[in-house]
Amino acid sequence: MQDLLTIGELSARSGVAPSALRYYERLGLIWSTRTGGNQRRYERPMLRRIAFIRVSAQVGVPLEDIGAALASLGERRTPTKADWARLSRAWRGRLDEQIALMERLRDQLDGCIGCGCLSLKTCGLYNRGDELATQGPGPVRLLRRG
Repeated sequence: MQDLLTIGELSARSGVAPSALRYYERLGLIWSTRTGGNQRRYERPMLRRIAFIRVSAQVGVPLEDIGAALASLGERRTPTKADWARLSRAWRGRLDEQIALMERLRDQLDGCIGCGCLSLKTCGLYNRGDELATQGPGPVRLLRRG
C-alpha cells in the first residue's frame, strides 16, 4: 500500500470531491506535498483528518471553527480519539441548540402543513402587521428558544 495518495485517490477514499479537497487545502485544513511535476500528494493519515472535517461540517460546525479546532492540535497532526472527545465536548452546547432548533422546525412544519386552517386569519404563525419586527430579524418564532 503506497504512503502517498493522489488527489483522485484521496477523493475516492474520502468521498470528498477534488474541488472540495483543494478548497480545504486553501483554508489550511489539509495539506499536501508536491511531486517534481507539481502534482499534489497526500499522506494516508489525511483520510482521518478529512473524516473529522466531514463529520464536523455535517453536524453544522462551520469550517472556520473546524479550522480553529484543528489548529489547536498543533504540529499539523490528525485528531486522535482523545482530541475528538475534547473537541466534541466543546461543541456539545452548540449541537444541543441545533438539535432543539431542528425539533422545533419539524414540529412547526408538521403543524403548519397539516393544520388545514387554509386561512391567514386563523393561522397561529401569521405575523399580522409585522408585530414581531421588534423581536429581531428573521424567523423569530422558530429561532426563539424554549
